[in-house]
Amino acid sequence: MEIELWLIVVLTCVAVFTGFLDAVAGGGGLVMMPALLFAGLPPSLALGTNKIQSLAGTTMALRNFARAGLVDWRKEKWLVLIVFVGAGVGSLMIQLISARILELMVPLLLTGVALYVIFSPRMDDTKRHELLSRKGYAPVATAIGFYDGFFGPGTGSFFAATFVGLRGEGLTRATGHAKLLNVATNVASVLIFALGGKIVWLLGLAMAVGSMTGSWIGSRFAVRHGAKLIRPLLVTISLLLTAKLLYNWFVPS
Repeated sequence: MEIELWLIVVLTCVAVFTGFLDAVAGGGGLVMMPALLFAGLPPSLALGTNKIQSLAGTTMALRNFARAGLVDWRKEKWLVLIVFVGAGVGSLMIQLISARILELMVPLLLTGVALYVIFSPRMDDTKRHELLSRKGYAPVATAIGFYDGFFGPGTGSFFAATFVGLRGEGLTRATGHAKLLNVATNVASVLIFALGGKIVWLLGLAMAVGSMTGSWIGSRFAVRHGAKLIRPLLVTISLLLTAKLLYNWFVPS
């Protein structure tokens, strides 16, 4: 698929913004996915291309969390493998769905994730009671991994929320582990989408640079000041773009 240069520049700038969002408040895919669809990419290409920039931004964030000593690589290695497989299966399945169904499914999924962002409880660094062991958490991680391969936006928030609520971790460490698992799911998705020819590489790599830049800036931004402003902005932009996509589906031009 041919992408005009000006559109690559615009979407790269959007990737800077979404990389910043992901690092500070999470949910950057809620803006990037509608933006890619709004730019005219078919849903399958939008999903695949989005994974490139998502992988780049998440990797940058993981690097920062790991350097701060907030990632336990050894203890979480089996969860990494599990979510990798789950994401691979999800990425395979989404490519079997017809484009017309995806054009309706994607906006509906975006709306659902946006509602989750609105109503999700606030979390902090308080250590909580562990409800599930690492083995008990594996099915939850697999389901989230599958979701990330199948669709994606909000995955980091789902991982972090379940690490806090089910594993009893404080938010900062939970976010570090969420980045670790999210990198694994993104690697699996990129491989499957690439094999299926569902990635616009020039656009994806340009957006990857933008996403890494935004993530680098966002990881140094004061979360307690930024998230308070970004959360409502994120949801508003996402719902407006999603409403436009739904309108286009029901009232085609």
